[in-house]
Amino acid sequence: SRFRGPTPHTRPPPGKDWSDKVCSAMASQAQISKKRKFVADGVFYAELNEFLMRTLAEDGYAGVEVRVTPIRTEIIIRATRTREVLGEKGRRIRELTAVVQKRFGFPENSVELFAERVENRAACAMAQCESLRYKLLGGLAVRRACYGVVRFIMENGAKGCEVI
Repeated sequence: SRFRGPTPHTRPPPGKDWSDKVCSAMASQAQISKKRKFVADGVFYAELNEFLMRTLAEDGYAGVEVRVTPIRTEIIIRATRTREVLGEKGRRIRELTAVVQKRFGFPENSVELFAERVENRAACAMAQCESLRYKLLGGLAVRRACYGVVRFIMENGAKGCEVI
């Protein structure tokens, strides 16, 4: 129950007065609950992932990792072609940083984007999914496109693979 102030039937504990309780109640209301924080973080991640998936689909986008530090928020973009993600002289990554900063309301210079190359492209399901997508959009027959993806994965040391 929330603190509503002194009533005729309640008294403060010995050695304390009501102002201490009011200040602590107001401080706890300013903090966000654990459930709300997890939900807000999940929504942020989902929206960021969706935005980057649409923007960087041609560049082999394979996922994102968000690291929150006290100084700034670091967003690591995993892709198969990092050179395209960075752009000419780092222009594209700066543009993406500005868009993310504006869209999600980050203060100036508090968010930084990095591009990380996917080590084993064949073992990355998201990269292979994008590869299959572009093969199909390019007009390749479904069976031929799927077998091409499966062959590439198996040649790179996978024990097995399934395309659904």
